[in-house]
Amino acid sequence: MFWPLQENVISNEDLDLLVQFIRETKRFTQFTKVREFEAAYSEWMGCKHSVYVNSGSSANLLMIYAAAERYGWNPGDEVIVPALTWPTTVTPVMQAGFKPVFVDANLNDFAFDYDQLAQKITDKTRAIFLVHILGFPADVKRVKEIIGDRDIVLLEDTCETQGGTIDGVKVGNFGLGSSFSFYWGHHMTTVEGGMICTNDEDFYKLNVLKRSHGLARELPEKYQAPIKKIHADIDFQFLFLTDGFNFRNTEFNAVLGLCQLPKLDGFIEKRNKAYTRFLQICRQFPDDLITLDHPGKSSFVLPFVLKDRAKKAPFQALIRENGIESRPLISGNLLQQPFLKQYYVPGEYDTADFLHRNAFYIGNNQFVDDERLDVLERLMGQFFGK
Repeated sequence: MFWPLQENVISNEDLDLLVQFIRETKRFTQFTKVREFEAAYSEWMGCKHSVYVNSGSSANLLMIYAAAERYGWNPGDEVIVPALTWPTTVTPVMQAGFKPVFVDANLNDFAFDYDQLAQKITDKTRAIFLVHILGFPADVKRVKEIIGDRDIVLLEDTCETQGGTIDGVKVGNFGLGSSFSFYWGHHMTTVEGGMICTNDEDFYKLNVLKRSHGLARELPEKYQAPIKKIHADIDFQFLFLTDGFNFRNTEFNAVLGLCQLPKLDGFIEKRNKAYTRFLQICRQFPDDLITLDHPGKSSFVLPFVLKDRAKKAPFQALIRENGIESRPLISGNLLQQPFLKQYYVPGEYDTADFLHRNAFYIGNNQFVDDERLDVLERLMGQFFGK
């Protein structure tokens, strides 16, 4: 048996539709299929606007720059981020000239230590970048209570929890904007790709502009007439309204997204079914493992949190010998990484440090079946049942 971290979820049907598109289309750069995918994703999400980009990381970067322009942030203003996350939740904050303020994790949903979050807010806090980690929705209600009536923007990184819900509402609908990733191993794939979702029209327009150099022509046609009138002396096709990037995606990737999206709810259902069985297995060993669950989860991976650090390496070795790949929990505590060491304060990130040392995960997707989970249960009984 081989149980990899990621598996190919692009079906033969998807490939046939891609081949048909390649043969029939005259345009591969961003065009009508991208717009069609954005509209379909907005409908699935229950939001007003979606902006398709080339990665979830680019989505995070665009959101930071767009929020900064929308609200007039200044260099050195603060954005609160988790210590436990992927680097590109944090690096956009730094690249845009703002100060990341790190908050420890918790063992209930892997997101912020919410008490510490409240303590880290200052008069320079401009945004909180809330990450829904590894398929577990974060406590948005608590975060909003902490924000209260202060002028603090809430952004959601939803790259690992696509389709997760809180009281029936999909995560990614609670802040100014949210990011999603369609990378190879995520809930659905466009191979590379990401999405920004928002209900704020001005924020939407800024992200559309910044996705493609700041070009006015990128805006939907309904917004163009007054802009043409104001800037009549400049060729509209080459009118730049703001600074920007080239984070466009292609028609080819959008076609794949349109193939995958109708299957997404089924993919999530299968992932959650595997996670439920995984949870049942882990709960046989309460002296060894810490488990997490959430009624609105959208399982991303199967995480192991070992109480005894000394057991982590030998257990990983055992499952590796039996064909099961594993990896660290995201990046562990990011403040242990060389480029962020200067932000580390001993004793301030105890839970993130604990997870850095004691946790890892194995893959989950629609191909994780009872046969694989039976093997895992046997190996866990062999190791933890000693």
